[in-house]
Amino acid sequence: MANKSKASIPEAKEALNKFKMEAANEVGVNLKNGYNGHLTAREAGAVGGQMVKKMIQQYEKNMK
Repeated sequence: MANKSKASIPEAKEALNKFKMEAANEVGVNLKNGYNGHLTAREAGAVGGQMVKKMIQQYEKNMK
């Protein structure tokens, strides 16, 4: 079975990493490129939550 978590398009992977770094910066989480095993579950959740929030805002903006 293929690993669905890996982006097959390099440009998509770059864009997603940039988006993740922007979201982390907005919530005050210090991310570095590569492995971020030092993050707490709360910090990782804050980054993911911010990413979802921004995606929903963009979707709602495009619906108008």
